[in-house]
Amino acid sequence: MTAELVRGQNHPLSTVRLEIRISAGTPVVAAATLSDENGRAQGVEWVAHPGSPTLPGLEVPRQAAADHRLAVDLDAMPASVHRVNVLLSLPTGDGSGPASFGAVPPPAVRVTGLDGTEVAGYTVSGLSAESAVVALELYRRQGAWKVRAVGQGYAGGLAELLTDQGLPQAQQLAAGINEAVAQGLARSVPAPPPRTPDTDRSRQAAASALGPDQSGSGYGTQGAAGAPTGSVPTGAPSAPVATGAAPAGPTPDQPVPPTPPASGGPVDYVHPGRRNTAPPPPPPTAPPAAPGQPAPPVAGDATGWSMEERLYNQVWGMFEDLARTTSAYRSAVDFADTRMETELDRVLSDPRSRIGGQGDAAREAAQARHVQLVDQARQALERDLVQLCAESDVVEPALPPAYARWDSPAWHAYRVPMEMPMALRLGDLHLPESEPLRIPMLVRLPLERGLWIDSGGPGSAEGPFVDSHELRHLALVSAVAHIARLLAVYPAGEFTVHVIDPAGSGAQALAPLVGAGVLAAPPAAGAAGVADVLGRLTQRVDLVQMAVRGGAADSLPPGFDTSQQLLVVNDFPHGFDDRAVNQLRYLADEGPAVGVHLMLVADREDASGYGPLLDPLWRGLLRLTAVPDDHLADPWVGHAWTYEPALVPPGSAVLQQVLAQVATARTKYT
Repeated sequence: MTAELVRGQNHPLSTVRLEIRISAGTPVVAAATLSDENGRAQGVEWVAHPGSPTLPGLEVPRQAAADHRLAVDLDAMPASVHRVNVLLSLPTGDGSGPASFGAVPPPAVRVTGLDGTEVAGYTVSGLSAESAVVALELYRRQGAWKVRAVGQGYAGGLAELLTDQGLPQAQQLAAGINEAVAQGLARSVPAPPPRTPDTDRSRQAAASALGPDQSGSGYGTQGAAGAPTGSVPTGAPSAPVATGAAPAGPTPDQPVPPTPPASGGPVDYVHPGRRNTAPPPPPPTAPPAAPGQPAPPVAGDATGWSMEERLYNQVWGMFEDLARTTSAYRSAVDFADTRMETELDRVLSDPRSRIGGQGDAAREAAQARHVQLVDQARQALERDLVQLCAESDVVEPALPPAYARWDSPAWHAYRVPMEMPMALRLGDLHLPESEPLRIPMLVRLPLERGLWIDSGGPGSAEGPFVDSHELRHLALVSAVAHIARLLAVYPAGEFTVHVIDPAGSGAQALAPLVGAGVLAAPPAAGAAGVADVLGRLTQRVDLVQMAVRGGAADSLPPGFDTSQQLLVVNDFPHGFDDRAVNQLRYLADEGPAVGVHLMLVADREDASGYGPLLDPLWRGLLRLTAVPDDHLADPWVGHAWTYEPALVPPGSAVLQQVLAQVATARTKYT
């Protein structure tokens, strides 16, 4: 029976292998400190945090998120450790989040066994100005472990908390933790949409927040949107999605331009047809399964108001399932390794076992148990992978063009859509244990987070075989594929692309877009071109913001272009002066709320001359690569996901065919 604790109350722990599950109403940073019998941490090496998430017997999440799981093995703790303190803090950085726990619902902390059975729970209530808190402590008492509800808050934040833990270098450590969280935003996979209990295969609709994203990154992040080793949280609030899309509904015969609100708030770019509030229709029913066999998968078996939304939620349910089963497999292998090492150490520490064959027999028995545990874990993983691969085989052919690979038949039957899209495929994700299985990386539209196509450091898979010049070209080719897809999935006249190519180095890669005539204007070159495009888009953002804040959003100038705007910058920061850099940062920060989005094709090293000035810009963008790379991490279990860009197959004419239809539709629209 679960013990619901109040501040100061303790409860015995019946198991030593635990999960600590944290649920908060906003992204929080989860960390833990190990303390001696006097309650003092001996140094920074006794702190597990996003920048250094693992210690013996302890693993914490690598990013800020609204939901977390911490993995704890008390038997693996060093003998000098007498307390494990679970810490929560609000991330610092851009100032967009809450400043104190008093502004958000009280965090809830649950201590569970590995099977999910709850041992104790505590809701950290009574906080006001505090931005960091010691939620729980696990402590030794007379050879046994107990849990105590602490709830000690610190208005001075993480630095004050760590100082109270006895760390003399607390300020530097707190700054390092916050920097690690901020850096993680550019490489995070945001959380998938919330899903129903495991007994129900359907998934619920995603919330419209970009976490860790980042509401989740995508990646997701961020998103985003947490938990570490064990499994993925069931209530993660977001997907690799940008905010804004509501459930899909009936579609009018003609595209309807976005309508600014009468007063306050951002411009509403949601298609009117998506405002249907009726309950969603039930998902398709799977055909009956053979006796003893799992039900055959069905495309669109998640909940949603349309097949598009069902497929979106189903894809992210598959992502969550893959993260969950892989995490369980890795945890089982780690346990088997630790158990074998412990048993072998016990054998070697006993001199009697070194005589005769007793020691050899003990070692063989330990190794046999290790093999048995690993085989059992592998069998469970392979069983889940078979089911997920079968689901992928059904789902992939059913995906609409916005979600489909470029080699999908959906593109051969492409027609310019009449309604706003819900999401976009940016590539594929996979893990080493599931090499054949690819999960589409979907990001919600409109883009709330800009994209950075990295033309710099080599990718982990193919990068060593690609020189820097070829990598820059591949980055722009990848960007062109993303641009073409964005143009193709929006209704005619609802998406406008501006390109800045200061030195003209991207002429070859940009040729399909220029030749089809789908850009707002030819790529801008030179310092004058950079200044012109940035000036016009900055003025647009200022104009819409003033109209919205003044309650006169319906009085924008006649003929004002209400379409989504995408600014693509190649070879940044070449051709940019200080003024242009500040304008670009302004567009990245303020543009998404009024329909102006950013895509950089750049090497971060090229911008190193600006020092930390551009760090907020890089952190605010979702980093994608031109070659496969395992730089993306989810914020719940910390898997390093390999990202593969969504590229047009070599020799295929699908890109030109799609762009030709987009250009024709744009001509008719204008």
